[in-house]
Amino acid sequence: MENRIKNVMSAVFRVPVGSLGDAPSQGTLDVWDSLSHMQLVVALEEEFGVSFDDEDILQMQSLAEITAVLERCSGKG
Repeated sequence: MENRIKNVMSAVFRVPVGSLGDAPSQGTLDVWDSLSHMQLVVALEEEFGVSFDDEDILQMQSLAEITAVLERCSGKG
């Protein structure tokens, strides 16, 4: 799952996957601003076929947090 997330992040942020590092977050990526965050949210929803609520969107500030939200959302029936 993390590789898929990184691929989406790479496309949205227009950076090579390798430049994301092991734990990309809003604090480590200068290109991750409020606009690109919403673009990332939409791209992740499309990639994983889920819909995030406002709380999820606010929580998703790192690869680890995105992974946790996606795991929780994919478990929702």
